[in-house]
Amino acid sequence: MDNDNDAVVAAKHALEEKALCLMPPSALMSCVGTDEDAWASFASHWDALTTDRYASARGTCRLRRYGQFSFAADTGETALLPHIPFVQPDNTNPLYVDVDRHFDPLTDAFAADPVLRSVLAVLGGMAAALDDAAMWNAKVHPFRVVASADADGQPTPEGLHRDGVTLVSSLLVGRRNASGGESSVFDLEGRQLLATTLREPGTLLLGDDRITLHGVSPIRPVDPATPAYRDVLVVTFTPA
Repeated sequence: MDNDNDAVVAAKHALEEKALCLMPPSALMSCVGTDEDAWASFASHWDALTTDRYASARGTCRLRRYGQFSFAADTGETALLPHIPFVQPDNTNPLYVDVDRHFDPLTDAFAADPVLRSVLAVLGGMAAALDDAAMWNAKVHPFRVVASADADGQPTPEGLHRDGVTLVSSLLVGRRNASGGESSVFDLEGRQLLATTLREPGTLLLGDDRITLHGVSPIRPVDPATPAYRDVLVVTFTPA
């Protein structure tokens, strides 16, 4: 894996100049150094996610797990941190103010997956383009949003928002029978910077969360007889 290849340089430049970057799958794969078999193994972890009871209480069918890693800027090393509840910073998610959300931890197999570790190393390099922190905290959220004929899937039920971090990223892992799911990025004055639908697995959307807002429109089944899935890996980085 070469974290200084042209794709990484271009992504860092876009983040610095435009506060966002949309990286196509070919560029990401060149950075991560994976192949189809490794990617398929990585994507299979989404079948082991568990119910997000907080989303269910608000009528959204969402599966997820959660974990944290450290990232050392000088060496690129990542290390899994002890599992703790997920708490978002103040003034970010209005749905869960002062709520410690308890999610099931990442499985051991997922936490050790070489594709995940490579993705974290690449994202850590991106974060370093925005801040010169020596150590970073990476919060890792694998999500599966499910929609049916009777209920839309809500990737961001809180609407347009910030996560209260430095770097926010959304990596499409898979879509099945889904329409919708448009990702939008705005600046803090409300001007739209990007609107795109992540359709091809391996597409990566990155943003400087300090100066942007983001949201994703609902998904619906193309064929109403079967569920729609949208599998995404959301990773955020903040200085430790």
